[in-house]
Amino acid sequence: MNQQETLQQLRSLKLSGMAKRYETMLALPAHQQEDFHAGLAQLCQAERLYRNQYRTERLLAMSKLRYHALLEEVLTSPERGLDRPTLLTLSEMNFIEKAENL
Repeated sequence: MNQQETLQQLRSLKLSGMAKRYETMLALPAHQQEDFHAGLAQLCQAERLYRNQYRTERLLAMSKLRYHALLEEVLTSPERGLDRPTLLTLSEMNFIEKAENL
């Protein structure tokens, strides 16, 4: 099986992250390419990262959030009744595991 057939099979199996990483591995000179086990580990990690990123992007698009705010952008002040340590504690989401209300 040649390299192009391998790429086509990865894509047909919907392993897009692995296919992209495989292409970058093939672009490296032969002396820079890693052994099989390390390369396979990199392919698996690339696929996992790709799927996580795709899932996050898909869920954000489906959520139809009005604002695309980051936790670092939230204004914390005594007037709002919110301070930075409280916000960081809430961001850990431990209250969900403990079944507590806010």
